Amino acid sequence: MNIDWAALGSVFGVSLATTVALVGLFTLGIVGLSKREAATRRGASATALTSGAYVCFALCAAAVAYGIFLIVA
Repeated sequence: MNIDWAALGSVFGVSLATTVALVGLFTLGIVGLSKREAATRRGASATALTSGAYVCFALCAAAVAYGIFLIVA
C-alpha cells in the first residue's frame, strides 16, 4: 500500500480553506442580521445590511449545493 501524501495534503488544505470560508460567510450573514436589528432600533435604514446578509447566506447555500452536486454526479 502506497499513500500519496502530497494528494492527501492537498485535499486537507482545500477542505480546510473551504470550511473556513463557509463558516466566515455564514458568520458575516449572522452579524449582518444582528446589526440590522440594532439599526432598526435606532431608527436607521438597514437595507444594505439585510441584503448583504442574504447574499452571504445565498453564497453558503450555493457552495453546499455545489458540493452535493460534486458528490452525486
